[in-house]
Amino acid sequence: MSGQDAVDSATLLQGPWETSAARSDLAGCLEELQLRGLLPADHLAVVCVGSVARGWANDRSDYDFNVIAPGPWPGPSARTVPVPLCPGTVPSVVEWVDGRRWEIKYWLDVQVEQMLAKVSWFQFEEGGAAAGALTDTEELFLERLTTCVTLSGASWVRGRRQALERSAFRAFVTTRSLVEADAAVEDALGQLAAGDTDSAVLSAHKAFGHAVDALLESNGMYGSRTPKWRARRLREARPRLLSYEEYWPVETMRDLDPDDPATWVNRVVQRCRDLSIEVEIH
Repeated sequence: MSGQDAVDSATLLQGPWETSAARSDLAGCLEELQLRGLLPADHLAVVCVGSVARGWANDRSDYDFNVIAPGPWPGPSARTVPVPLCPGTVPSVVEWVDGRRWEIKYWLDVQVEQMLAKVSWFQFEEGGAAAGALTDTEELFLERLTTCVTLSGASWVRGRRQALERSAFRAFVTTRSLVEADAAVEDALGQLAAGDTDSAVLSAHKAFGHAVDALLESNGMYGSRTPKWRARRLREARPRLLSYEEYWPVETMRDLDPDDPATWVNRVVQRCRDLSIEVEIH
């Protein structure tokens, strides 16, 4: 680890979404990982990801770290996460530090290269299935790369962020969410026509969530695989096409009239279609 890339607790590399609260919370984490023997000597980067990195954490939030290295993790792991890459697993270690759960995943640089290759513009323009381009684990890694806090390996993170920005990742995930929104719209309309109003309400709600995700992803605010943060993402992104004041009553079904659910379903379905037409894929 070079002096340029080593980031001490006072000077954590600031990412595009990073807050001062996140930097303060992570002070000393790199040193703690080193003391516990959880870092390979040849690691290329260590990043904190998830709610802590984004400044959304609470007292019960886990600390999630990704360690990237040129070779496999030599130590023991609590479990391995399967991925459709070569090699096909990601080791994971869980530690408890001062009563808080830390999870450390060990990725290979070659695995990151393979994920980026899956979302190249060539693959997108060849018409590869957007829904199947990446698994949830792969997508989560790439989207978190845009919001991580770097503890070590600033140049590696910078280079991978640039490669991700040049890729078709945004187009892939936006298209995937639009496809899922359209499928849920069709479900809602079919269920409504069959008199299954309750199911139509749930399908319309699902369609709206996917449409909102597509809108956010088209603006570079990723995270549709963790829908619990959808409201936070929308508040931060403030997209022109959808205000929070319009979004929240639909998300919570607060504006659903139990005596006339069909009207709500049709209105939400139409809003999903309007959003889908307006969302830009780029």
